[in-house]
Amino acid sequence: MIKRVRYLFSGVVQGVGFRPFIYRMATRHSLSGFVQNRPDGVVVEVEGPADAIHSFMSSVNGDPPPLADVSGISSGEVEIKNDKAFRIIESEAGGPGNVHITPDIATCGDCLKELFDTADRRFHYPFINCTNCGPRLTIIKDIPYDRINTSMSCFPMCPLCQEEYENPADRRFHAEPNACPACGPSLKLLDEKGNPLSDRDPLKRAIELLLSGYVIAIKGLGGFHLAVDAANDEAIKRLRSRKFREEKPLAIMVRDVETASRISMIGKEEELILLSPQRPIVLARKRGGAIISPAVAPGVSDFGIMLPYTPLHHMLLEKHFHALVMTSANQVDEPICIENREAVKRLEGIADFFLVHNRDILMRCDDSIATVSSGERRIIRRSRGFAPIPVTLTKSYPPILALGPQMKTTLCILKGNLAFLSPHIGDMETPEARDFYQESLTLMQKIAECKPEIVACDLHPAYYTTIFAEGLPASRVIRVQHHHAHIVSSMAENGIEGEVIGIAMDGTGYGTDGTVWGGEFLVASESTFTRVGHIATYILPGGEKAIREPWRIAVSLLRQAYGDDWPDVAKSLDIVPEKSFYETIDRIMKQRFNSPLTSSLGRLFDGVAAILGLRRKVTFEGQAAMELEAMARYGSGRVMQFTIEEAGDIIHLDFSPMIRAITKRLQAGKDSGELAFSFHLTLQVAFCKMARTIRDKTGLNQVVLSGGCFQNRILTEGTIAELEKAGFEVFFHKAIPTNDGCISLGQAVCAGAQAMR
Repeated sequence: MIKRVRYLFSGVVQGVGFRPFIYRMATRHSLSGFVQNRPDGVVVEVEGPADAIHSFMSSVNGDPPPLADVSGISSGEVEIKNDKAFRIIESEAGGPGNVHITPDIATCGDCLKELFDTADRRFHYPFINCTNCGPRLTIIKDIPYDRINTSMSCFPMCPLCQEEYENPADRRFHAEPNACPACGPSLKLLDEKGNPLSDRDPLKRAIELLLSGYVIAIKGLGGFHLAVDAANDEAIKRLRSRKFREEKPLAIMVRDVETASRISMIGKEEELILLSPQRPIVLARKRGGAIISPAVAPGVSDFGIMLPYTPLHHMLLEKHFHALVMTSANQVDEPICIENREAVKRLEGIADFFLVHNRDILMRCDDSIATVSSGERRIIRRSRGFAPIPVTLTKSYPPILALGPQMKTTLCILKGNLAFLSPHIGDMETPEARDFYQESLTLMQKIAECKPEIVACDLHPAYYTTIFAEGLPASRVIRVQHHHAHIVSSMAENGIEGEVIGIAMDGTGYGTDGTVWGGEFLVASESTFTRVGHIATYILPGGEKAIREPWRIAVSLLRQAYGDDWPDVAKSLDIVPEKSFYETIDRIMKQRFNSPLTSSLGRLFDGVAAILGLRRKVTFEGQAAMELEAMARYGSGRVMQFTIEEAGDIIHLDFSPMIRAITKRLQAGKDSGELAFSFHLTLQVAFCKMARTIRDKTGLNQVVLSGGCFQNRILTEGTIAELEKAGFEVFFHKAIPTNDGCISLGQAVCAGAQAMR
């Protein structure tokens, strides 16, 4: 029996070779009809015997293209048209959208073979790609995903490329970024003023300059990197000095997994992540050796390593370097550069030369960052390779736009049961960052095909994102407390509903009482929460100054632990940088002048690091905590004392006894690494005891962890182990960052749940 069936495939089905795949399956089963891209997905009509159509669909479901992710299939019989063949027809524009734009994907093995094949017409062509790899999100200006809607529209294909594009048997059949040296983008080398140099081989010259110690700005997929030889101490120090990045670790790109294994401890999971199509930066524990300069990542226990993910990267590392520093090309708190002229202007005084190309980047997209904790991949920054694939939720919500926090900002749009998260945007401190934020909003609304009227934002009245919310034409603005958003984001990612015990640990979050929260124990659901406990509050002497100068937090903790005797203890440990500060800082704390109370675990890490002599001042966020973790990495220790006290409906977790124990043992000459490990161990046990206290009161047994402090692997792995040993069911982030990169998802789901009440 002959029939004709119409299918609509939704999900990640454009830009992944789905149409040529359907073409091959249909012709294999001798079916006629067509396949077409549309804003709501890919439409397929097949006509032929019923058993052949059944076999066709079995093949489609059983072996889809590697980058495709079909989230929905609808079907129905339609009128027979007596087609003679199966065709790929021109895409249809307009109408409601339900297409998931594909992230940028690392160069595939087939393209790499061609790249280094001297007989291939694309030998050493730095823009080689096919349907299985290459740029996607970063070159898109609209959907459907067709060449005309990308930055490749200005590069007409030559006859050979056009033939590949139209040949169903070719790997580049309907590969929208398809190009070759005759018709595609090209490289150019510029001097520090942006003037083109006359080199016939810009890449060869750039390699020579890198070998000579110069800083080169290199245009990649989602923006520029600043590159230097990772073995060259002086070049790295010069880059740090120019970029005002004195000590913050720099990412490195290594030639291959073997090289990565020589400089870091690469287990099976780390290797899988390094080799994945997403190619994130992977944080992996350092090994000894002289391949990498100590100036790359001073004071921390990990290198941030990635493998080449574009043809240009593979060519740079082919022969001359074990590794290159590849750090985002930007000034402090600014977004990554994407345009050639923009890079020359903003990187003046930083880059000596610029290796650029003429394929426009339409969407900034930083490198993603991942790590392995408890044997599983954890995403720390979700961007290139992962965004904007949506997070699938367990139920549908009204359309919501969530604007994120102030730092590590992302945007989120809820549409049905899908949460579309933007790539990492960053901190909202500069005009350039805020422009990028608004660019991201415009693009995400296009990608999600949705402009929600309900807006979610943070409680903090001074955040840029909160102020921005007030200026939007929204029917309703819902403010979501920071730590509630943390917990709900983890709940959403793990598909949990109902009430849970939430443990949210970070640096700063605006509380419902107007104080600075950061060490919180909540009983939370999607729509509501109760603050049932927190770390006992302590003073931040000097407010924001205390974040940059951890010695201030150290004296606050000592004052809380020792009362008026704190100066004697501080002097014995040489904590305060100048003797004249003692009276001043004591007066500031007594009078509470510009000295708010906080329950922050992040600041507790900073204070303990200062007590142990690690760091009086920091040059970047989280520096003291990272160094404290590194100090504890190879240590052993024991649990120190803490107290849990109930004050009305709130449970206080007081670490003053622990502070006294640390100082006493330090004065007695105990090893700082042992004390650092004991600090971590004490936190793990204390969090579990708090959870048990809350379970006794509520009967809840599910614990959800979130917050930037849980980027610390010692803390996270130990806390999870303690909780599971106590019989709790524990949930934590995997695909979404535990830091503030998850906040927009939590805000969106909170607001969606509230809107449905």
